[in-house]
Amino acid sequence: MSRAVLSLGSNLGDRFGYLKLAVEGLADGLVAVSSVYQTKPWGVLDQPDFLNAVCIVDDEDTDHVAWLRMAQRLEREAERTREQRWGPRTLDVDVVTVDDVRSTDPELLLPHPGTADRATVLIPWLEIDPGATVPGLGSAAELLTALPEADKAAVTLRADLTW
Repeated sequence: MSRAVLSLGSNLGDRFGYLKLAVEGLADGLVAVSSVYQTKPWGVLDQPDFLNAVCIVDDEDTDHVAWLRMAQRLEREAERTREQRWGPRTLDVDVVTVDDVRSTDPELLLPHPGTADRATVLIPWLEIDPGATVPGLGSAAELLTALPEADKAAVTLRADLTW
């Protein structure tokens, strides 16, 4: 069985609708989905805030490359365009981890680069998997503890948005 952690984000159009589209597209293998959080953009700052969530998915027939293809398919279904690195997007689906796989393949780096530095991933992930670990980096909770308080405070629970 292959278990993956996927990070979802949207900051264009019907942001919550795009997140729901992704969750529905993952329904067959969905183990858990976090609450929805609002975050400031990263990289290119002059863009709308993001809505973010994290999903845990399981499928015995899906390897790390297949999870990447599924993520790309979901982004295409949301009509994502890649015009600017770290720019605004209808849907971003990142493969954060797949089991204990570590990959240096430029097409799919695992664990996802920056995971250890992103409260936008760690907070929702720990909500649904308090014992989460990042392969090669250790406990997700310890990684979150090491982040600046301002980074953690910038991740706001959107209790008004429920699945």
